[in-house]
Order: sequence, then structure tokens, then C-alpha cells
Amino acid sequence: MKHILFFLLLLPAVIIAQEPLRPVFTKTPPKIDGIIDDEVWKTAPSVTGFATFIPDFGKDLSENTVVYMCYDKENLYFAYKCYDSEPSKIKATMTNRDNTRQDDWVCLNLDTFNDQQSLCAFYVNPFGIQSDSKAVGDSEDLGIDFVWYSAGKIDSDGYSIEMQIPLKSIRYSSTNPVEMSVFFERRISRKAEQGSYPRMDPAKGYAFTTQMKPMFYDNVEHYTLFELMPAVTFNQQYAQNNGEMGIKEINRDFGMNMKYGLTSDLILDGTYNPDFSQIESDAGQVDINLRYGLFYAEKRPFFLEGRENFVFGGTSQSEVDPVISLVHTRTIVNPLIGAKLTGKVIPRGTISALYALDEVAPGSLPGGKYAQYPILRFKYALNEDSYIGFLGASREAEDYAGTFNAYNRLGNIDGLLRLTKSSLIDFGAAYSISRNPAEENKTYGRNLSIKYNYGDRDIDYFVNVKEVSENFRADMGYVTRTGILTGAALVRPKIYPASNFFRRLDVEFFSAQTKDEIYNMWETFNHASVLVYLPGSLQFKIKYSYSTEIFLGERFKTGGFGAAFAGWPDKTFNVSLQYSRVNSIYYSDTPFQGHSNIAAAGFIYQPSDKFNATINLTYSDFTRDSDETRIYNYPIIRTKLSYQMNKFLSFRGIFEYNDYRKRMLTDLLASFTYIPGTVIYLGYGSIFERLEWDGANYRPAPNYLETRRGLFFKASYLWRV
Repeated sequence: MKHILFFLLLLPAVIIAQEPLRPVFTKTPPKIDGIIDDEVWKTAPSVTGFATFIPDFGKDLSENTVVYMCYDKENLYFAYKCYDSEPSKIKATMTNRDNTRQDDWVCLNLDTFNDQQSLCAFYVNPFGIQSDSKAVGDSEDLGIDFVWYSAGKIDSDGYSIEMQIPLKSIRYSSTNPVEMSVFFERRISRKAEQGSYPRMDPAKGYAFTTQMKPMFYDNVEHYTLFELMPAVTFNQQYAQNNGEMGIKEINRDFGMNMKYGLTSDLILDGTYNPDFSQIESDAGQVDINLRYGLFYAEKRPFFLEGRENFVFGGTSQSEVDPVISLVHTRTIVNPLIGAKLTGKVIPRGTISALYALDEVAPGSLPGGKYAQYPILRFKYALNEDSYIGFLGASREAEDYAGTFNAYNRLGNIDGLLRLTKSSLIDFGAAYSISRNPAEENKTYGRNLSIKYNYGDRDIDYFVNVKEVSENFRADMGYVTRTGILTGAALVRPKIYPASNFFRRLDVEFFSAQTKDEIYNMWETFNHASVLVYLPGSLQFKIKYSYSTEIFLGERFKTGGFGAAFAGWPDKTFNVSLQYSRVNSIYYSDTPFQGHSNIAAAGFIYQPSDKFNATINLTYSDFTRDSDETRIYNYPIIRTKLSYQMNKFLSFRGIFEYNDYRKRMLTDLLASFTYIPGTVIYLGYGSIFERLEWDGANYRPAPNYLETRRGLFFKASYLWRV
């Protein structure tokens, strides 16, 4: 009887805890100015009681936070009141979009279908500057850009944030009411604290999509979205020729992107003569002595929507996994036309279909100049964050006869199965068929992988087994190695000392044993590391590894020692330092053993809210063991100065010096971004090399000569109905 009575007393609290959020409907929307004084906020429902999940779970966030919610037929509105007992220490930067993660911030995480498969994240710093992303599992895509509005104000109590999320900017169900789920988040930078409402379950670890609060909206508008985004670009390139700088090429282009909502959750995208120019150039990387090509992140707008659906089970399962992704759209180099269909086709079924016709560089195909990429992905949501997915993808290239007779075709089934609060299984099985007109027979390959993963407050661990056959190919993806069979395991206990200095220690042990099936030889990769969370946002890590690698039938040593330190000693200065000394391989037709020093340093100085100076140093060398001969030194220095006049207008300059290539790069840019899609860019850049013209040839010289120069202009406008 006592147990029954106790349960009856608790029942109202249980019901309240499980009750979904119901934002209030308003006919008078709030003004998005960062001041929470509108009438609707006085009656809007609110939540508070944020609890930490970084560095530890379940402790009350050190500063109080209140979130208010309302909506109208076209928009969702949220307001955060972030109290702070030391408002002068709030870290905020007047910076460009998507550059706020080092600041104090709040984040609205929305699962717009409440299917626990993905979430949209809307970050805002105390000045109202936005960042956004799309997350699937533990993979967060920072390249996504939504159209939404925000404002922030710092005051004597802390700071306030207001957000407006247009329904046209997100995908949601066609039902009434519309069911979503939400996870409110706040970061206090100087304390390296992150907290949330609802509180995260330590047994579930960082499985965010399984811990969100349901939220219902009645009688919202279900739009037939239509967008047009015309864009014009002008690019004039200069280059040295016979001792003089002259015009190399002039490009004037007009392009058009179109978006049409078949329903509120199924979107058709099309593009004609798309502009895929990148405004921010890729930072220089060490590009010699590589076993496989460098990886560059996708930044081009057309490929971003729906890209979260191209996260596959059975890929990137450990640090030795060579199958990074089965679809990496930067393999589509110079597309002429493109089309996409993304969204829900059934309540639990998501489709992502992509087609692009690519004009490739001369000589990279067996005779033709075009390659086409048809890609089809379907995911079906199971219970919680579990799913099963299917992929059909192909890269079809022209041969000398102009027919698409050279191909790489790929089929894949993958999934994630949630077993308990803390454990899941991640698997994938991919098969490829490839044909080269120069060869008589087709080749067949496979990528098979399964992983058991466990993660909670106190420990993470996993075990996985993977096979990638020698003839497996994914020309539309990013695969660094084939012909291997590997087993790997990791264990990471997390320790929370009763100390004000050592806030948390993550101790990690990893081991992988790999058989090179091409040469029938075994290699090993093992490491032990300790990550220490220090006061504020400072972190320190040490790592020791013992490893070997098979290359061209020889076994080489590749292990060594490394250390890293990073954080913000105060709100104006950031430091990041990394150093490792490792055994290494010189990759060539006649490889040999050596050792390398690898170092990186980054410094950010922010003397004011609007000005930012960044310096990054990268260094790598290689010394042959047999005679201690230094084969190369490869230092790169990159400096970036930025001035943000307001949230729309910014100026930045980049200087990069590559000592190995004896090359300097300068890059200046003025940019105006009203919303993603409505932008104006004006840029100018030059490349200088240690050359001189002797009247007949260019030859090495002690002084620098400007060898290339470019002027760039782009304007686009997003028109939405």
C-alpha cells in the first residue's frame, strides 16, 4: 500500500515531465531586436532549470537561463534570457556568420519531424550573430545555411536573444498539429560549461536526438515553397607570360538556382549554369609525401541541402577506417547542371536524389569530357534514432566514342540499431562494379563493416570489424585505401576528480590490427592518450602510439609521441599548440623509413568586438633514418585579419606563405551578407613566387615575382514566395 500511495503522489509530476511543450499562438509577433519586452513574451510559456552536460552531467548550470516560446502561422519565435553574475566577462564577437563557436552562445536544436533522425541547430551569440548546422548522430554538418533572423543585447543582468525561424526555411510534416521536438542549449565560454533543457540522461551520453522534448504547433501554414536565386559572377585572371603580366582569362557568368516545395517536407532543387565559386579559399596543407589525396570540405551552396542524408553507417568508424564517405560531392568538380529531390516520401521514409553533369579537366577521362553522377538515397526511420538505409550511386564517364561507357557503380545498405540507452550497432555493406574501356573485364568490390558502440557519462567503448576488398571503388566518395581486413577496439573511461584544477580526465586506449590482403601482411596501430580539462576552456592532451604500416609489400614503423594544448586564457586571446614526433614512410616507388616532426600553432587576438587577428603555423619535415638526411622541410604560415562593421558587412585580408613552394598568397575580400543567398562579394588576390624572367625562361631567383592575379565579383539575390 505504501508503494501504491507513493506512486500516486508522484504521478502528477511524471505527467508534467512527459507533457509536450505548446508554444502560444500570437497575432502580434515580437519585434526581433534582442529586447524581451513584447507583450507576447509576458504570456508565452517558458522553461528553465538548465543542467550541464559539459564537462559533467547533471549539475545546475552556474548561471540561470529562461526560454520563452510563441509562433504565428508563418514563423516560430524563441527568446532566451541568459542571466550572468559577471556580465563584463561575457565573450561576444561582432563577426561574420558561422564564426561564433568560441563565444558565449545559445542554441535552439530542432528535430522538425520528431523522428530522432536529425536536428537543425540555430546558434546565436550575445550580439545576435548566427551560426547553424544540421546534425545526424555524432556528425554535425557546419556548412548548412538556413534563412532565419536573430538579435542579441548585453545588459547589466547578462544578455538576451530573440530568434525568428520562418517555416519556409525548415522542413516539417504535413499534419495538424505539427509535431517537432526541441533541445535548448547554452554555453558559458569562460567556464567551458554547456547546459541544456531538458536535462541530458547520463546513461545516454551525447545521443542528442533521443533526449529532446516534444513540441506541438496547431494550425500552422503548410507552404508550397518557391525560391529563385539568380547569381552573376565576374572573374578576371592575370598571369605571367614572356616576362609580362597579362590577361589569362575573363569569365562572366549568369546562373539560376530554383527551389520548389512539392509539399512542406519534400523539396525539389534545380540549377542552371550554377556558380560554385568558393569565397573562402581552402587553407594551405602539406601536399607532398602523401599516400592518398587531401580531403577538402564541401562549401558549395547547391550541394548542402539534404546532405545530412549522405551520412552512412559503416563509414568513418575509427581513426584507421579508410572509407571516409561513400558520397563526397567535391568529386563533382565543375558541374554544368544539377537537380535534387530531398525530403519525406512517407512518414518515416526520407529520400535524397541527386543528379549532376560534370565537365571534367582534360586528360582525366578516357577520351570524353563529361561525367554524370546519378545518386539515390533512401532512409527508413525505426525506433528512436535507429534506421535502415539504401544507396544507389554511379559515376558514368564518357569514352572516346562519346558514350558513357566508363563507370563506377555502387550499391549500399547501412543502418543504426539502438539496443539500449547507451549502446547501438552501426553497420554497412557496399558493393561496387567498375568498368574501364581499356580493360576487358569489369571489376567487383565490397566494403563490409559492423561496429558495436557504447557511451555514457563514465565510459565510451567500441569494437568494429571491417573489410574493404582490393577492387572496391567509390569514385563519388572519399576512400583512402583498399584491400584490407581490420579489427579495432577503443575504451575511454572518463574521470571527474574532486579538484578545481583538473575538471575531467578522458583516458583513451585504442588498438587496431589490419591485414593487408594485397601483400598478405599484418600491421598494427595502437595508442594511449590522456585528455585533461583544465580551468576555464583550457585543455591539454598527451598521446603515445605504437604502429606499423604496410606499403608496397614492406612493413614500416609509424608510431610516436604527441602533445596538444588549446583554449582561451582570457576573452581576448586564444592559443592552440600541437606537436608530434613520429616514425614515418617516404611514399615513392622505392619507399624508405624515416621520422618526422609535425607541428601546428594557432593564435587568435581579439582586441575589440569587431577586430580579429589570426595566425596559423603548420610545419612538417622528413628525415631518412639510414643516413639522417633531411629530405624536406615544409612550413606554412597563414595570417587572417578581419573587421566586421556590423552583422552584414565585413572586410578581411589573408596572407599565406608556403616556404617549401616558395610562394606567397594575398587575398582581400569585402562581403555583404543580408541573408544566406542575398550576398555581394568583391575580392582581389595575387600569388608571388621566387622567379625571374631572363629573357627566355622563368628561373629560380632570390626575389619574389607576382605570377598570378585575380579580380572577383559575385552578387546573388534570394527571392522567396
